[in-house]
Amino acid sequence: METGFSRRGLFGAGAAAAAILAGAPATARAASGMTLRWWGNNGWEIRVGPKTILIDPWLTRFKTGTYTPAGADPRTPLSVNHALIDGYLDRGYLRADHILVTHGHYDHLTDVPYLAQRTGATVIGTETHLSLMAALGAPEDQLSIATGGEDLTFEGYSIRVLRSLHSATGTRAQVAFPGTRPLSRRDRPRVISDLLEGGTLAYVVSGGGASVLDFGGSNYVESELAGLRPDVVLLPPGGAKVREYVPRLLRTLGGPRWVAATHWDDFDLPLGQAHDPNGGLEVLRKAVAAASPGSEFVVLDHLGEFTP
Repeated sequence: METGFSRRGLFGAGAAAAAILAGAPATARAASGMTLRWWGNNGWEIRVGPKTILIDPWLTRFKTGTYTPAGADPRTPLSVNHALIDGYLDRGYLRADHILVTHGHYDHLTDVPYLAQRTGATVIGTETHLSLMAALGAPEDQLSIATGGEDLTFEGYSIRVLRSLHSATGTRAQVAFPGTRPLSRRDRPRVISDLLEGGTLAYVVSGGGASVLDFGGSNYVESELAGLRPDVVLLPPGGAKVREYVPRLLRTLGGPRWVAATHWDDFDLPLGQAHDPNGGLEVLRKAVAAASPGSEFVVLDHLGEFTP
């Protein structure tokens, strides 16, 4: 695990991003006061000065069979690796002022209630996300409901919440584990199918002279993105059922300076073993290069860092 802390990766990026990831100064643009660290899947840490914002942190990464021919077993029990999480927190390697949840699936939400308990962070999500987390023991006074449209400011950073869409897969373009539930501590989720999608949000985090837009699924609401010009877009592969998934998005955003791949690894494997199970990275790289040649395409190893 320790070897993953300093590893940094780059896939098909240009010279400016390569210089940044290598630790050398970039000549095209001064580095911002924002640093991003990838915790695997759609787990991101955004640091702005002394403040830290986490998106979909899932360190436990238990086996589900997601990338096997049979797919994820819906009866897979939920679990949280407290020792693993405590190790990062107790050493000061991980902290949080805010935790942002894009949707309620197991690979995005499972660890958040425990992280909220340990860090005291404010957690933002939909009513369903907060319901699921309350049932899993998250402190209810730390839960902040969002529906999309919120534009919030805090000390040193801001968070804009956008209505978004989950990936639509299969021949019928369906969402996995769909549905909603009202706020309640009852009916504690036990297996992965208990964690419903519950609506999907995207987030823009700005601070330190930079802004980053994160999508937790391979889809979006185009009208929500009109006029946005983030420096970094965290973009998952996929989107095969979405019309012009990559080109329409990057046109709408005006060709962002950096596109960083997210949610591309086999999350049945533990942290430190970033593996692309289906070639999605190469497909995404080519799509970004064709749609927005001026955008740098960045891929990090687990716990790799990037300063835009």
